[in-house]
Amino acid sequence: MNSQIVARSSVVVTKALVIAQPWISLILAGQKDWEMRSTPTSHRGWFGLVWKGMGSVYGVARLIDVNPLQSPEQMIETIERHRIPEEMIRSGEVASWNTPWVLADVRRLETPVRYRHKSGAVTWVNLDEEVTDAIARQMNHGPQSGEVLAAIPEPETLTVANNRKFVGEVEITQGNIDHKHIYLRNFFDGFPSDAIGGSSKAEKAAREIVVDWGQGTVRTDLDGSKKLFRARGWIGSFFRANGVVAGDRVRVEETGPYQYNVTVRIS
Repeated sequence: MNSQIVARSSVVVTKALVIAQPWISLILAGQKDWEMRSTPTSHRGWFGLVWKGMGSVYGVARLIDVNPLQSPEQMIETIERHRIPEEMIRSGEVASWNTPWVLADVRRLETPVRYRHKSGAVTWVNLDEEVTDAIARQMNHGPQSGEVLAAIPEPETLTVANNRKFVGEVEITQGNIDHKHIYLRNFFDGFPSDAIGGSSKAEKAAREIVVDWGQGTVRTDLDGSKKLFRARGWIGSFFRANGVVAGDRVRVEETGPYQYNVTVRIS
């Protein structure tokens, strides 16, 4: 029996880690082997790589160690491991994400495996048996050379951390806070045209974008009449979580195709 098939069949993936873009692209491309987290973990061994907001496991990796908490200076010295740009480190934006989880043997799945995100799961997700089996089938019947798939970059889809595109910034009014919306009109042309719909849900756009607001993600299209995110249920939570008051500014950045990050700049 082929020894490589035996080795692959011994890989059992029962849990997965939710990772946001662009970090997951960098991991899958073999360009990042430290996943920075705010706390250590006791887990060691295989786990799935879930692309945050996409609902699928895109690869697997082994967690082999957790390094001590890193100072900003240490993080700057090890950028090639975690790929967080120096300006982000110095700004304090990632101050709490200073614990390296060390990855090895990253393998990209040829076909992403859909999974069910259970209520309450934030960091680790326990995978159903059928998801574990689907991952195992791909691991068993993938390339027999033992080559790590993630060592082959995908430049057309990869968004590196220091290439995040600024879309726009807007001052928040009391009306925004009261009515739970964010005006996008000053930079509305920065969004893809096929994600812009009409004034009602019946005129929903052909595509949706994924918005990462710091404590979760939401899929939505854009209201082309009011020039707002159509899905607004998350905006009140976003304002409360960041203590937003009138005069603060919201910044929108594109982190990948149809993927955006929304943050607050306090006035």
